[in-house]
Amino acid sequence: MTTVVITGFGATTPLGGDAPSTWQAMLEGTSGVKALEAEWAQELPTRIAAPVKVEPTEVIDRVEARRLDRSSQLALVAGLEAWSDAGFGLGEDNPVDRDRLGVACATGIGGLHSLLGQWDVHKDKGYRRVSPFTIPMLMANAPAANIGLRIGARAGVHTPVSACASANEAISLGVDMLRLGRADLAVVGGTEAVIHPLPIAAFGNMQALSRRNDDPAAASRPWDTGRDGFVLGEGAVLMVIETLEHAQARGARIYGTIAGAGISADSHDMVQPDPIGYGQSLAMRRALAEAGLAPTDIAHVNAHATSTPQGDTTEAGSIRNALGTHADSVIVTGTKSMTGHLLGAAGAIETFATVMALKSRRVPGTINIEDLEPDLGLDVATTTRELPAGDLAALNNSFGFGGHNVAIAVTNQNITD
Repeated sequence: MTTVVITGFGATTPLGGDAPSTWQAMLEGTSGVKALEAEWAQELPTRIAAPVKVEPTEVIDRVEARRLDRSSQLALVAGLEAWSDAGFGLGEDNPVDRDRLGVACATGIGGLHSLLGQWDVHKDKGYRRVSPFTIPMLMANAPAANIGLRIGARAGVHTPVSACASANEAISLGVDMLRLGRADLAVVGGTEAVIHPLPIAAFGNMQALSRRNDDPAAASRPWDTGRDGFVLGEGAVLMVIETLEHAQARGARIYGTIAGAGISADSHDMVQPDPIGYGQSLAMRRALAEAGLAPTDIAHVNAHATSTPQGDTTEAGSIRNALGTHADSVIVTGTKSMTGHLLGAAGAIETFATVMALKSRRVPGTINIEDLEPDLGLDVATTTRELPAGDLAALNNSFGFGGHNVAIAVTNQNITD
């Protein structure tokens, strides 16, 4: 089977404006959750969120930004960083065979700011004032298309939309492209930007969001008995993946290996997970099987861990079922405690964290746990923990509304400095 490696990372998140600062903030246990100061937020039951630390207009040209939805702005920031980090340039400085270059950039909701913003323009000022760029801004495939245009990708430009499992599905799709011989390298990941009154009101009315408005930094608390819902975040994380042969031929730096992916569906409920977590366990087992790994090979799991009462306990059970008696020997963490929930970008930022944990042999702790849920049967890290020497493997889980489950298996094989 073709070996797929990661050669570039880019990120713009609630913790930092690039990949290195995001990773450092994770190791330091920093929270990116803040009180929303906008007037529209003050009437809502939830008045907290995790916005990106660096505004995209500080990085990309403001004229260009006006023709992009915020989700595309964030994707372009992270995508171009990943492209540069992998050692590639643009235009004449891009020596890549464009026919062998792909993109898979996911989103869970898409260009919501553009859609609702232009609807307001239509209502208030009439149809003539509606921007002619509205459709290219709001369409869900716009972030992927904009990345593809900038780097000249012609092997295929794709947009998986599977709610909170979207980014991991994009990573899986990119791996498939390489293994099926459709491309030699691809830019994969996800983006989301929906900190807006409508989704916050809607998620709030579902009782899905934390209402810990008086202490935003402590609001996202996976596996804590006092958890009361997730915190909405925004951001984008993209990565360059290549066949090992292609990466070695050009002397690329390698962060780690994507060894396998597992996809399943609960077919249980639109928003609630199957209480026994069968589909989640199935995704993990499939990821292990594709990677040629045994449960005992897993040293670390970056869990979906949204900080919802039902979701966290269900996932704990599914991890135990997938890993068996080895589950209590695995260091488990929930980085949403720091970043909030990036929805369609969640899998990308958490796969990034998983790869970096293996590379650095340090697992970021889950912050805000004051009273750990009893009888989890897991070793949940609450501070940064060290991983052992030697060959390591890890899993990252992403589960989405609609019953979508995707697990990504990564290893520290083939790493170069």
